[in-house]
Amino acid sequence: MEIIGFVASVCIGISLGLIGGGGSILTVPVLVYLFAVDPITATAHSLFVVGVTSAVGSISYLTKGLVHIKTTVIFGVPSVIAVFLTRSFIVSAIPQVVASVGTCLVTKGMLMMVLFGLLMIGASYSMISTDTTETKDKQHENDILFLSYSTLVLKEIMAGIVTGLVGAGGGFLIIPLLVVFAKLPIKQAVGTSLVIIVVNSAVGFWGCGSEVLINWILLSKISMLAIGGVFIGMKVSEKVDAAKLKPAFGWFVLVMGVCTIIKETFF
Repeated sequence: MEIIGFVASVCIGISLGLIGGGGSILTVPVLVYLFAVDPITATAHSLFVVGVTSAVGSISYLTKGLVHIKTTVIFGVPSVIAVFLTRSFIVSAIPQVVASVGTCLVTKGMLMMVLFGLLMIGASYSMISTDTTETKDKQHENDILFLSYSTLVLKEIMAGIVTGLVGAGGGFLIIPLLVVFAKLPIKQAVGTSLVIIVVNSAVGFWGCGSEVLINWILLSKISMLAIGGVFIGMKVSEKVDAAKLKPAFGWFVLVMGVCTIIKETFF
């Protein structure tokens, strides 16, 4: 299974380099089901892999001026705070046995994977649907209404909580928010999102503290393969329309989410 896991690690990076996100949603299932890492540790490991690969992916956007610094600071701060608080207090406060249904125990790991499955199903919708977040590259409007700021801040906090809970980067959540509420062009939204993800992941990983035992050898292997995948994805994106591939990847994520829920609840 490890061989399949290493191939999947490359695919994580390819997705990030090709469509600007989505790969991180696969990191936890890959760690849990292919490398036999327990779910809680997998979320911490995922934050590291997501942070490193996003950092590499963001370099090209930074050099091209496709990262809106003001937006990164204004909307990244509440997200980062939410990640830290979630990772430091909420995750550690969840008991090992959450509930019991007859003879079946709902463990902390099972709960995390079911939540992750639901997140994958939700994320697949934003990938499959072809709404305004994937279409027009409008000129950024510096004067955004207060309501838009308030709404985006609240949603960024929610994205931070999701990142802290399940270890996903949250690009599939952040990018639409930056396009719809901050009025960023899609390419600039992707670049800005990657920088926010890097900071979120770093803070979330640091917030794990001594709760989990980090397997640095495994992390190094997966991260290196994912980084290689990022470069492959960016190269392919120059020749292939990533917008056409994103819905197909969305359907794959949907199937993965359904399978994750079925496996955790029935097997």
